[in-house]
Amino acid sequence: MIAQVSGNVAALGPTSAVVETGGVGLLALCSPGTLAALRVGQRTTLFTSLVVREDSLTLFGFATVDEREFFELLTTATGVGPKLAQAALAVLSPNELRTAIATENLVTLCRVPGIGRKGAQRIVLELKDKINTVGLVAELGAPTLPAQAVWRHQVAQGLVGLGWTLRDAEAACDDVEPMLVEQPDLGVPALMRAALLSLARP
Repeated sequence: MIAQVSGNVAALGPTSAVVETGGVGLLALCSPGTLAALRVGQRTTLFTSLVVREDSLTLFGFATVDEREFFELLTTATGVGPKLAQAALAVLSPNELRTAIATENLVTLCRVPGIGRKGAQRIVLELKDKINTVGLVAELGAPTLPAQAVWRHQVAQGLVGLGWTLRDAEAACDDVEPMLVEQPDLGVPALMRAALLSLARP
């Protein structure tokens, strides 16, 4: 496993970077965001994941450990290969992906080219219980309360993604907001569950 490479950037391409380390130029496939921060001749460190196939060894490079670990998590989902996982991280940040998976926001996941509704449902089903248990920096599970506008937006969008109307979603947010008075450290997942219970009540 090649976990990271450090050295001077020898070359940049539309989808890759060559980093010279120990006299060897290692080519890593990178997202546009990662490539945009690199400059030929400048020293850099890429956090990498080596994908082994019968006929190839492909190195994927990321700007942060978090991106690399989420990339590796995504590739454990059925139907998600390395290129699709990299595309997901090019469109959404790791925390945006965590939020979408935790709140079952299929609309957000479907923003990734190559992920349809069924694929998004499969990702949620297979990864929802893993996103906070694989050593990732899982902010959704942190005790810090998001700003009001942020948590309301995330919960409401999650409910809309599950098929509720925006009006119902906003009403559910109103129902759960008093919980924050007693438990100000509640995070988005707990608020989302409470909102779903509110909507389930007759």
